[in-house]
Amino acid sequence: MNIGIGLPIGDPAALLTWAQRADAGPFSTLGLLDRLVYHNPEPLVALAVLAGATSRVRVQTEVLLAPLRDTALLAKQAATLDRMTDGRLVLGLGVGGRDDDHRATGIDKHTRGRRLDEQMAVLRRLWSGEPYGEGAGPIGPAPARPGGPEVLFGGFRPVALERVARWGDGFLSAAAPSWAGGLFETVRAFWKEYGREGEPRMVAQVNVALGPEDVIDDARATMHAYYTFTGMADSMVADLLTTPAEIRAAIAVFTDLGADEVMLYCHGRDPNQVDRLADVL
Repeated sequence: MNIGIGLPIGDPAALLTWAQRADAGPFSTLGLLDRLVYHNPEPLVALAVLAGATSRVRVQTEVLLAPLRDTALLAKQAATLDRMTDGRLVLGLGVGGRDDDHRATGIDKHTRGRRLDEQMAVLRRLWSGEPYGEGAGPIGPAPARPGGPEVLFGGFRPVALERVARWGDGFLSAAAPSWAGGLFETVRAFWKEYGREGEPRMVAQVNVALGPEDVIDDARATMHAYYTFTGMADSMVADLLTTPAEIRAAIAVFTDLGADEVMLYCHGRDPNQVDRLADVL
């Protein structure tokens, strides 16, 4: 089982400390959330900086809101980061759900799923070295990984789970262990239906905070503010894991479900949580 760390968004300047400690520890991946109309750092820019300050850990968007971005530019940005990190980029993608993010970019929220499918066709073609289209040639550089960086899709609805089999390499689940198993099985069923070889990579995400009460309070407040738009912030904060025993239990459950990696997402800003989580592992 690989264990990654989801990075907090409240203090972008401190993320170098988080990244370097994680790179020196037992962690596999650094993850970063995406929003537009919010005070979070832009994930591709931030992860490029963190990749340059580390040598081993993967850098992962979870999830990048692809429909808000220009497709050709996204192809070039992702290929560049993948090439310059020697294949350490994992591109977690999703459609997003905030009205203000879509208004700020002029993207119709109601067509975001269809737009993502159209984007994936273009991204896969460009990452394979094919021309963009009539009057426009290939868009490089070539990614380190043939066919482009590893792509994971997040989501909960069947159309999102089917997208894993159609276009992706794996599934990024933000669901609680109690219902993540059903999502995993649905993804695997679609994978077989589409005749994909092997197995989809399964990555789970759990929200954690370890430390004194002020660290946990900071995590709860930040998490609540971030997820208020969902209407489920109270229940999500209530599920925050705050003890070593709870974190180990969640990892064990996801291990039994066949997850390949668990991302321990930290909303509290104290970088000493990296060392505390390393001790848990």
